[in-house]
Amino acid sequence: MAIPLASLFGSGARRAVDSIEPRRTFQDVILPPATRRALDQALVQVTSYDLIFNRWGLGERHPTGVALAFNFAGPSGTGKTICAEAIAHALGRRLLIVRYAELESMWMGETPKNVASVFRLAREQRAVLFFDEADAIASRRSASVEHGFQREGNLIVNVLLQELESFRGVVIFATNMAANFDPAFERRIRTHVLFEMPGTDEREQIWRVQMHPTQTPLAPDVDFRALAEQYEVSGGDIRNAVLKAALAAAAEPGRDASKAIHQRHLDEGMRDVISGKRVMRQSLFDEQESTIRHKMAPRFALAGAAAAAALLISITALVIAFWALTR
Repeated sequence: MAIPLASLFGSGARRAVDSIEPRRTFQDVILPPATRRALDQALVQVTSYDLIFNRWGLGERHPTGVALAFNFAGPSGTGKTICAEAIAHALGRRLLIVRYAELESMWMGETPKNVASVFRLAREQRAVLFFDEADAIASRRSASVEHGFQREGNLIVNVLLQELESFRGVVIFATNMAANFDPAFERRIRTHVLFEMPGTDEREQIWRVQMHPTQTPLAPDVDFRALAEQYEVSGGDIRNAVLKAALAAAAEPGRDASKAIHQRHLDEGMRDVISGKRVMRQSLFDEQESTIRHKMAPRFALAGAAAAAALLISITALVIAFWALTR
């Protein structure tokens, strides 16, 4: 269910916060062993929350800082969103997915209010709060507040920290740039979970689980192990490659009943995904800098040779002068 931000946070907000009924569990994600162990520890904290803070009364003795805040850090496509949904599923709660771009307002002072409203909504729905691309909202505060946007950024972080102090629930931050977090979040985050890129065994399992066990038509030449060994990619990349392969197989001529996904479709799909990621990483400025360096290289080489010759002449002159003085 998508909840309009305008009705909750004012007209400055442009899009929507997604409040979903979680369906995926930890059985739906393939993770490296170290990531799985860290998530199991996080899940123990979640499932023991009611026992510790409610039935054992520690919530009354420690009324602030009782939020269960987790930091899911790692590259895109490594399962952070699925695991956030799995935690919400384990708790039997809704998942409130928040993206900073959807909260940010063009009006000064509106974004901090939107942040506070998100926490209010999470309390009303008893939802697990999931901040995607959290480094944008929890970034380091600036010591200099000469500009309005710097003061606004600091205020947003301050409001977020205050809400964490009073929130009695689960908050998950997901980022691929955890180094940008403000240091004040360190003591408020209970567990940091590093989502690493999957290894060969995990990639093979991911390839397999993308296919329906009985309905997806796979040709005999499909070799998931070979794909896992050849392409060191994330689970999200594999998912996209499988969908591209399915589209390519379905577009081939012939009756639908005779169509199947072949190894070549999966290879082409993955190469297309990798090619697309290369395009997204390209920068016009990088290309311009590369062109400038290429054009200037001969000039730099000539200037370097001239400088070396001048230095040699100077040293020779000094030697001659020293020899003349010591005669």
